[in-house]
Amino acid sequence: MWFELTEEQSMIKKLIREFAESEVAPGADERDRTGEFPEEVFSQLGELGLMGLPFPEQYEGGAADTISFAIVVEELSRVCASTGITYSAHISLGGAPLHLFGTDEQKRNYLSPLCTGEYLGAFGLTEPNAGSDAGGTRTTAILDGDEWIINGSKCFITNASYAKNLVITAITDRSKGMNGISAFIVPTDAPGFTVINNYEKLGLHASNTTELVLDNVRIPKENLLGEEGRGYKQFLATLDGGRIGIGAMAVGLAQGAYEKSLQYAKERKQFGKNLAEFQAIQFKLADMAMNIEVARNMVYKAAWLKDQGKAFKTEAAMAKLFASEICMKVCDQAVQIHGGYGYMREYQVERFFRDAKLLEIGEGTSEVQRMVIARQICS
Repeated sequence: MWFELTEEQSMIKKLIREFAESEVAPGADERDRTGEFPEEVFSQLGELGLMGLPFPEQYEGGAADTISFAIVVEELSRVCASTGITYSAHISLGGAPLHLFGTDEQKRNYLSPLCTGEYLGAFGLTEPNAGSDAGGTRTTAILDGDEWIINGSKCFITNASYAKNLVITAITDRSKGMNGISAFIVPTDAPGFTVINNYEKLGLHASNTTELVLDNVRIPKENLLGEEGRGYKQFLATLDGGRIGIGAMAVGLAQGAYEKSLQYAKERKQFGKNLAEFQAIQFKLADMAMNIEVARNMVYKAAWLKDQGKAFKTEAAMAKLFASEICMKVCDQAVQIHGGYGYMREYQVERFFRDAKLLEIGEGTSEVQRMVIARQICS
């Protein structure tokens, strides 16, 4: 086994680390306070050629591997989780379905603009009554001549306010159950399509989380993505890849909280000694470092399997589950190490703590990940 990054991966890591430190980190606290979306950051990422990183060059992508994608998500999340989740969703939820299931024409029309950073990618799956039970979709699509008429609503959708087109799931044949769900490419400026951005969230304040309402939205017949009735299987495959992104985000967030805790422990004095000299604090830091390293290796392994064309569903679920849960623990202990200061916004770890919770919920809750893993190992 070979654990060293390739030359290309190392270059990408260096590039994104420097970019995150200089362009993303300085405004992270203010964006968290105001909820301002980091449009300029993503414009710059587009100029760097990172907005289509893992997609083919023929569609304006960077032709990089999934490990490189994970590295970018990790480094962005290390300083600003809102930026990390926006980038991860853009690639793994917005671009991936088009890349995996789109026709050549669809990829040129819809994937290429995502790769150049013309607009952000988004994926409309979750509904008010269909969260973990994504098969319980209620949004419908009815074929009327050469057009599909779509009615329904979606909730908790990332990036939709900044997307010109997005993929959504809808029922095309209710009698077929999960085999009656299909996927469609829908322009956000279509008559009857409304994007509502009014959620008040615990964390990730600078990420865009919206509700979608589709009222008799008409789209061309050719905007069907993949085969009719394959939408359920398509979004399961999409989520498998997305979990690598969430795992990478968790690693980055945890790494950032750990680094701030280590620095604080070395500088803060109590009882005449630095906190880092107390064994109780040393053990907390040791556990942080150990769990982050394990989580990173799990994420990279899942990414490597994906790149090799091997089965990675179980490994992606394991990586997402473990990384998100240790991220929450690391951020909790980061606040604890900082003591009263950890509860104050000035020291940032409280922001990390609030941002971390979503990772145990989004892209399949921890409970759903355990279900996925159990089905794979018990079948």
